[in-house]
Amino acid sequence: VQLQASGGGLVQAGGSLRLSCAASARTSSNNGMGWFRQAPGKEREFVAAINWRGGSTVYADSVKGRFIISRSNAGSTMYLQMNRLKPEDTAVYYCAVARSSSSTRQHTGYSYWGQGTLVTVSS
Repeated sequence: VQLQASGGGLVQAGGSLRLSCAASARTSSNNGMGWFRQAPGKEREFVAAINWRGGSTVYADSVKGRFIISRSNAGSTMYLQMNRLKPEDTAVYYCAVARSSSSTRQHTGYSYWGQGTLVTVSS
């Protein structure tokens, strides 16, 4: 099982980035998927999640209204459109495949994790 996250980089506050996560279709198309992030010196935190059909999404309060999670029709690629970025969004962003078909905030609900992509937002 492999998850490949990409799209991170350096952006000024107020800018946008789009993260992508490519997963093995065999393992992800019937499962929920999610994004988490970990800032330096902090614990990993939930960002957003989407169910297997893509019809149900959940967001952390800190990103609601600014970030949009989506996935491809085949279900094997997930995206995170990040708008109006803030310096506090700076972190390594990880994508993950859930154990079930639903969207979940709990990191224990995920069985596979990608390697992470760094997002740096300058003020």
